[in-house]
Amino acid sequence: MLSSRHLVFMEVARLLSFTKASQTLFLSQSAISKHIKSLEYFYKTGLFERHGNHISLTNAGQALYNKLLQAGQLQEELHQELQQINESFLPLTKLAIGSSTTISLYVLPSALSAYLQQHDHIRVDVLNRNSETIQNALLAHEIDVGIVEGLTRVNTVTYTPFMTDDVLAVCSARSPLRGRTLTLTDLPTIPVALRENGSGTLAIIDDELSKKGIPLSSLRILIRLGGTEALKNFALADTCLAFLPKRAIIKELALGELVVLPIQGLLLQRTFYFIQRKGTEGNRLVSTFIQFLKHHYSSRE
Repeated sequence: MLSSRHLVFMEVARLLSFTKASQTLFLSQSAISKHIKSLEYFYKTGLFERHGNHISLTNAGQALYNKLLQAGQLQEELHQELQQINESFLPLTKLAIGSSTTISLYVLPSALSAYLQQHDHIRVDVLNRNSETIQNALLAHEIDVGIVEGLTRVNTVTYTPFMTDDVLAVCSARSPLRGRTLTLTDLPTIPVALRENGSGTLAIIDDELSKKGIPLSSLRILIRLGGTEALKNFALADTCLAFLPKRAIIKELALGELVVLPIQGLLLQRTFYFIQRKGTEGNRLVSTFIQFLKHHYSSRE
């Protein structure tokens, strides 16, 4: 079992910050420093280099971090095997999930509530960022599994389809665009609000418009916003066109606060994928979680 000081070291190494590690671990910075100094004394070498307000791993620190990641994976595999032998063995287990904004806000909450009611020995941490950031976090071993929209695939990650969602062109009920049916040639003439670079929603829009011969750069981009809620609230306040996930605006559509603007010849639909690092597909904790989510949503739709 990994020692507490090794766990502290891993968190500092992951975040490259004593301050952030103290916040996530709920320990004082002095306690964090004592753990690190104890390890450096034990290994007879420095593990971090200090650069003013920043730190980086030394060669020894990087080597230790890499080995501890492997040790953590072996510990998790051991716990899973012991659970199969003895169901009463239920150690407190951490499951780190990363998900894109739409999933975090509109899909995961009810599923996680149901999941935790059945698995009260599991502590779940959720990282909510855009799809590109989630994939990078997976590759950096910061999360165990991710749920993202379609991205440029990398060969060290496996992609398992989860669910589909429509992206709709909408405007506020006060917009002069209301009631219009747009054509593709109309798009470059209309002010539009979009998500930030790295967003899976933006990637879908870019890809589909490119297929129609309309580069994203040809649009009258009024503003780019980080996050679905920010974009939705801007669309409600403004009169521009915005592309938003259907799951994010069900209430606003029902209340008539936002209205759909049909665009002839343009259908925007994306698929969400579970992503895992290759070689970890046999992780029982992650596999069980994935199967739970699939069943949870197949029974609701």
